[in-house]
Formats: sequence, structure tokens, C-alpha cells
Amino acid sequence: MPVRRLNHAVLYIRDVARSVGFYTDVFGFEVSVEIPGRAAFLSSRDTLNDHDLGLFALGEDAPGPEEGRVGLYHLAWEVGTLGELADTARRLTERGALVGASDHVVSKSLYAKDPDGIEFEVMWRVPREDWPTGDQDMRPRPLDLQAELDRWGAGLATGAAAGSAT
Repeated sequence: MPVRRLNHAVLYIRDVARSVGFYTDVFGFEVSVEIPGRAAFLSSRDTLNDHDLGLFALGEDAPGPEEGRVGLYHLAWEVGTLGELADTARRLTERGALVGASDHVVSKSLYAKDPDGIEFEVMWRVPREDWPTGDQDMRPRPLDLQAELDRWGAGLATGAAAGSAT
């Protein structure tokens, strides 16, 4: 059976309230269901899913992720416009969570860590018709978000967002 897309992600975290605060502030998720102190299920605006992110608390003494160990490296959340990516960069910077940014040629990406050190990516997809062909260098390079905003504009919707844009 072919996979169509990732429906939701579930993370083990230390503190439900702290993680809910982070993900609702940074991503604009809304709490669908919360079991205080134990779990929460969050949804993005206009989702067709019953939830997009599940959070299960293990307690403050739970060890965090360790680089170089087997396990999930990161999740990539896609935004619809570069303006949304820029807003997310501002919110992540204000929280001290932004750890990197890359231009992947076909996408523009931010990398950040949540309060438990779980890394994630927030990315904007370049319009498919503008993806390179041939022998272009596809290695990631530093992201100049302002230059990308100047080139593409803040409101160009791509990916799933393009289908719902008016």
C-alpha cells in the first residue's frame, strides 16, 4: 500500500503544560484533548485530522534525546508561505529555540528544538516548477530568509496551502 502522507506525530515529553505552551505558541496548534499532567492532543488550524501532534509526559527525570543515538532525528512541518516561515523564525528566536537554517534549493528550512530538546524542522517548499533540473549543485547552504522573501514574496502559497489559496 502506498503511503500518502504523515497523519500525525506523537512525542514523549517531560511536562505537558510546558510542551503545550510551546507548540501552541510556535505553531498555533489548538488543544483538542488534554489529560492534565499526562497527555495532550493538538491540532493545526484547518486540519482534517483528529489531531496532528500527540504529547505524552514521562516526567521531569526522563532522559532527553541524544545525538548520535538510534532514533528519530527530526520531524519536518511544512508552512504554506515564506511569510509564515518568517513569522515562525521570529517566534522561535524569541524563545531561544532556533538552532539553524538551511537553503535546500527545493525548500527553505528552519531547525529548532522544543523545551525537551526534540529537534524539528519548519520548511517552505519552493514551487515545483522552479525546482532545478540538470547538474545544479543541490547541497544545502545557509538560508538568507530576507533574500528569499525579496525573491518570492511573503504570500506565495505552495504545497498543500496552494490548493486552498484563493
